[in-house]
Amino acid sequence: MTDKAQRHTTSGGSLIGRPVDRVDGPVKVTGTATYAYEVAEGPPSAFGFVLGAGIAKGRILEIETGLAERTPGVLHVMTHLNAPPQPEFGPAVTPAVREVFTRARPVLRDGRIRHYDEPIALVVGETFEAARAAAARIQVRYEEAAGDFGLEERRGAAYAPQRTNAGFDTDSAVGDFDAAFAEAAVRIDMTYRTPYQHHNPMEPHATLAIWQGDDVTIHTSAQTLSNFRAGLAATLGIPLERVRVISRYIGGGFGSKLIVHADSVLAALAARILGRPVKVALTRQQMFANAGHRAEMLQNVRLGASADGKLLALGHDVWSATSRVEEFCEQTAVFARSLYAAPSRLTRHRLVPVDLNRGEWMRSPGEAPGMLALECAMDELAERLGLDPIELRIRNEPDLDPERGVPFSTRNLVTCMQEGARRFSWERRRSEPGSLREGRKLVGFGMAAAIRPNYIGAAAASVRIEGRVTARLDMTDIGTGTYTILTQIAADALGVPLAAITIELGDSRYPLTAGSGGSWGAASAGTALLRACEALKRKIVNAVRTQPGTPAQKSGADDVTIAAGTVRFGERTEALAEFMRRVAPQGLDATGSVEAGASTESYRAFSQHSYGAHFAEVSVDCDTGEIRARRLLAVIGAGRILNAKTARSQILGGMTWGLGAALMEESVLDRRYGCFVNHDLAEYHVPVNSDVPDLDVVFIEENDDKANPFGAKGLGELGVCGAGAAIANAVYNATGVRVREFPLTLDKVLPGLATVAL
Repeated sequence: MTDKAQRHTTSGGSLIGRPVDRVDGPVKVTGTATYAYEVAEGPPSAFGFVLGAGIAKGRILEIETGLAERTPGVLHVMTHLNAPPQPEFGPAVTPAVREVFTRARPVLRDGRIRHYDEPIALVVGETFEAARAAAARIQVRYEEAAGDFGLEERRGAAYAPQRTNAGFDTDSAVGDFDAAFAEAAVRIDMTYRTPYQHHNPMEPHATLAIWQGDDVTIHTSAQTLSNFRAGLAATLGIPLERVRVISRYIGGGFGSKLIVHADSVLAALAARILGRPVKVALTRQQMFANAGHRAEMLQNVRLGASADGKLLALGHDVWSATSRVEEFCEQTAVFARSLYAAPSRLTRHRLVPVDLNRGEWMRSPGEAPGMLALECAMDELAERLGLDPIELRIRNEPDLDPERGVPFSTRNLVTCMQEGARRFSWERRRSEPGSLREGRKLVGFGMAAAIRPNYIGAAAASVRIEGRVTARLDMTDIGTGTYTILTQIAADALGVPLAAITIELGDSRYPLTAGSGGSWGAASAGTALLRACEALKRKIVNAVRTQPGTPAQKSGADDVTIAAGTVRFGERTEALAEFMRRVAPQGLDATGSVEAGASTESYRAFSQHSYGAHFAEVSVDCDTGEIRARRLLAVIGAGRILNAKTARSQILGGMTWGLGAALMEESVLDRRYGCFVNHDLAEYHVPVNSDVPDLDVVFIEENDDKANPFGAKGLGELGVCGAGAAIANAVYNATGVRVREFPLTLDKVLPGLATVAL
């Protein structure tokens, strides 16, 4: 088809960017959206309950299951003594990054205990209650081995990993950091601690497994179906095409549902043995040892600056705990390679092996913990220099990516900071900490920058028009609004109403996508769908031109317009649905795809990130040390916004995460026994409605034409980045007490208030 022949257009105003209500909202609020554990398919399901190890390291000497097997309602008890064969887990580090997601993850393969609460048995019963009661009757005798659990006291055992998460280099060095730091007029050398944290999505990890012959269908809560499917096939030792994964609705993931976990493996094994569907869900307590976590970290930040505030040296060293069994190195210092200008730079990641379960991806891996350290250190440097924190950051704004030496696709960080300062009344901030009071309340202001890489993953989509339009992708919606955004993209591209679009997601039989994670979902799946819709429009246009007797064929008209649910050719306008029934009653299909961004010229030639600025106002009680966040503001530069309502919701959620990381979230590890002691939502504190203050989000006008056809960039995780540091900086501004160990609980603040509160 010639260029001239492709000049069909969509008019009537773009649907992209509009604050469209969630199309899946009605089924969710009415309770008719079916989550994995609620699916009823095939014969009645049996229910599995997982029994975890009572020690953190060692082996099982004896496991007695007779009492459990004789419990009424029990169908099967599985242990390492009778579990089906599975491949070995393999080395702690996979040869390639991709294999981290697709490797076999056997459960109950042997009697070794590698971490506390590791599954040692699965009891399957006619009811969940029967299975749980029977599990309590299993008797186990262990040979316990001494475990290593501490990070700080074992820093001497640290080693440099081969790579960090997603394949980033372990270390980076530009210039001569040591010399530049030593010669700097003003120096900051501070160490910050961030604790273990757990994802805690509202929906726990849960699976329904159904076998039909040699094929297994898995209904589960998964963020990336292709990785999940490959990992399960490898674990079960069956061909990939024998595994189908369905995950249509997901009650949150935050990175904890990117790979196969024990619930899915055990459900699949038990269902095959019993010849009937089996459901397995992890309890909230079990998720703390079997669904990943963010590791404890120590971060040393060294900043050297000239007297006028220009950074001469920037160093960020990270020590992180990692499981001995499977290495995970969060890319905690990688963002520092792009954020501020400094001629001499050094970032390093080191791991300390411990006897815990595997660390995993947790919302905004890298930036979330890393910016708690660097952005607080920048605040400390600003005070040392006598500069406003915003002014310090502006003076260190780079012209090019500081370490890659390439231009930025777009970078509006300074605009975000300046706009935020204006809207937040930043001029009310007192430069002297502890000087703004309201009675017995100390009031403080803080800010921090935000940065998050913009990714795009390989994705494909199919679209069919037959009366209405149906699009299919194996993409998932983890509560972020994917169903809605893709509906807008398809309707906008095809010139039809939103109501004419059906989006079908979450089935591994649909075209492959990168799934949800890393803030790449909307751009990746959306680009693939856009291209599929464009291919479908070309087919519709071709149908117009080849239909005998149409005005377009007789007149040779150059333009065909598809808009507002109509097809216009020549002087004739016809409803699109009617036209399709007449011209292509069997319907038309098309596909589209996009390759991973890292392999494209645009991603090699430009540094692509989303940016933002967070602002916080807090009050601190002089007598109790109680911290209350009063108001938070995020100003975001993330390219073109696809849906103003869902985008705002994403940032609000991220800001709430930042509030939790700053003030309350911490998984407390009992270093005697290697277990997390506050393993439920009663004691693992997360922000609730009464904790969340006045929140506001502002998006600046931006269009990144280097990123994707929409000009949009990832933002789901950007709301976390820097939010916690802004709150911590506000607490210091209020009190003059600098706490470098997160979270900032009142016991850490109160001792320093003795002189301030007089």
